[in-house]
Amino acid sequence: MEKFFSPKSVAVIGASNSPFNLGAMITGILAKLEFEGSIYAVNVKGESVDGFPGYKTVLEIEEEVELAVIITPARFVPDIVDRCGQKGIKHLIIETAGFSEDGDEGTELQKQVDANAKKHGIRYIGPNCLGVMNTAERFCCFFGFNSAGNDSMLRAPGKISYLIQSGGVGALVLESLASDVTKINKLASIGNKADIDESDFLDYFREDDNTEVVGMYLENIQQGRKLLDVAKTVTKPVMIFKVGRSEEGAGAATSHTAGLANNDLIFDSACKQAGIIRLSKISELHSLPKIFTEMPLLKGKRIAVVTNSGAFGGIVADILVDNNLEFPSFSDELQKKLRATGDIFNVSNPVDIGPNLSKQTLMDIFKLLLESDEVDGILPVPNVWNEIVIESILEFSQMCREHDKPAAIYVPNSVEKIIELRKKHNVPLFESPNEAARALVVSLQHYNYKKKKEQY
Repeated sequence: MEKFFSPKSVAVIGASNSPFNLGAMITGILAKLEFEGSIYAVNVKGESVDGFPGYKTVLEIEEEVELAVIITPARFVPDIVDRCGQKGIKHLIIETAGFSEDGDEGTELQKQVDANAKKHGIRYIGPNCLGVMNTAERFCCFFGFNSAGNDSMLRAPGKISYLIQSGGVGALVLESLASDVTKINKLASIGNKADIDESDFLDYFREDDNTEVVGMYLENIQQGRKLLDVAKTVTKPVMIFKVGRSEEGAGAATSHTAGLANNDLIFDSACKQAGIIRLSKISELHSLPKIFTEMPLLKGKRIAVVTNSGAFGGIVADILVDNNLEFPSFSDELQKKLRATGDIFNVSNPVDIGPNLSKQTLMDIFKLLLESDEVDGILPVPNVWNEIVIESILEFSQMCREHDKPAAIYVPNSVEKIIELRKKHNVPLFESPNEAARALVVSLQHYNYKKKKEQY
C-alpha cells in the first residue's frame, strides 16, 4: 500500500499536450509541487509533458516504475494494464470512468482489467476515481486538484487520513480543511473499488504513524464483515459518513459508483459494535476531527458552559441535553469558589461572566472547572469582541491538554470571523454550538468504546 502514497517513480498514462488533457493536469500538479520522484508521461506521440520525458508505452521506459496512473478512454485500459504488467509495474491507479458503473459494455471491460491485473499480480485503485494525495511527500495525482488554491495544504502535513468514494466530497473536505487547524495527512479517492477497497485502506491507516484520525465517505460496502473485522483492530477514531439512509439515497449512490446498497439499520448496529463513529452530516467529516487531534478525550457526560451571553447559555444548555449530554448544577462549594473569581453574573451552570470581562477572571474560572471533579468537559461560548477573549482561549486550550479534559469551543460570532480567528491564531473553534456539542458526543463515544475494549 505504501507505493500508492510514496512512489519513487510514476508513469502518468494519458498525459499529453492536447488542450484540456486530464493527464497533463496531473503532471502539472506534480511539477508545481516539486515532487521529488521520477515522472514519465505516456501518450501516443511519445511527447514530453511539463518537462517530464515522454514515451509511447510504458515498455519504452528503461527505468523501474513503481506506480502508474491511468487516465485514458476506457476501451484502452485493459491493454494498458497488460503492458504495465509486462513492465513489472505492480501498483496502478485507474482514474478512467466507464466501467462497471456504466452498463454491460463497461462491465465487460472491467472483467478484462481484472483478468490482466490478476495475471501479473497487480493491485489497483479504482477505476472511476481521482487518485491519492500524500501531503508529507507532496504527492498528488488528482486531475481535478486546484493547485493554485490548495497547494499550501501539501506543504503543511496534517493528522487526518481520508478514504473518499466521491471526487466531489473529496474536494469539499480539501477546501474546508484549508481554513481549519487540523490538516490532511493522506487522502484516497477509491471510486468503484474493484480491487482495493475501504478495508484495505483502513488497515493501512491503522499502522500509519502519521494518521491520528480516519475519515470515510462511502456509498456502498460490498464486504461488510471484512470492514468490521479490520475496524475492531483500529484504536484510532474512525468516522464514517455513509450515503443511502433512504431508499432514494441508496439508488442515487448506486448509479454514481458501481456497487450494492446496504441495509442502513444493520450497518448502524455494526458500526456501534466495531467502534466506528457514524456521522450524521457530510460536514462532520471535516468539522469534527479536531476534537481528537487538538483535545483529550471526553470521559464523562457532565459539561460546563462558560459564556458572556445569557442567551447563549440557555441555547447551549438545550443543545447539550438534545445530544444526551448532561448539564449539571454545581455544588455550593464550587459556586462559592467561582464567585470569588470576580464580579460575574451567574456562578451556577452556565457560568455567565457578563460584560465585566477580565482575562484573569476568565482564566481562574476555566482552571476551577478543569480541576473540579463535577465537570468532565467544557463548552465555552465567549463572544470575541476584544483581544482578551482570544488570548484567554489560546491559553485555555493548552490548559485542557494539561488537565486531560476537553473543550469544544464555540464563539458566537459570524462564521467568517470564526474562520478568520481560527486561521490567524490556530485555535480549534467550531462554527456552531450544535457542531461543538456533536464533537463532545463523538469524543465520548470513542472513549467509551476504547474503555470497553480494554476490559476484554
